[in-house]
Amino acid sequence: MLKNYLSRLYNTIVSRGNLEVEVLIFDDQNKRASIEGRLRFYDESLLVFDEVILVSDKQIVKLRYAYHYQKVDAQLIFRYDNAPHHPTIPTYPHHKHRGVKVEAALAPDLSEVLNEIEQNIYNNNKQA
Repeated sequence: MLKNYLSRLYNTIVSRGNLEVEVLIFDDQNKRASIEGRLRFYDESLLVFDEVILVSDKQIVKLRYAYHYQKVDAQLIFRYDNAPHHPTIPTYPHHKHRGVKVEAALAPDLSEVLNEIEQNIYNNNKQA
């Protein structure tokens, strides 16, 4: 199960032609794994992400995650994470930062994050 999850994440990343993989580290430790990555997009924006996952009761559980997407000048576009520092959010500890705003959000899959980034890039290029 864990190997399938990691393989799907790897394929999700390398199947996209609009990004450069700067860093991609998979550390598989039987029923627990960590993934770290830095993905650079053609507009020079950057996604830095990490996940720590565990197999529990035949389910993948994200113990920790962060998907930090920023412009080339390091300005935050959005970040999903589950750091427990916004207890008033209904989806606590899961949340999303959009600029200075913090909003409720469930833990996304990496493919959803990449789709959101691609939409962001496409919509910005359409407006330019």
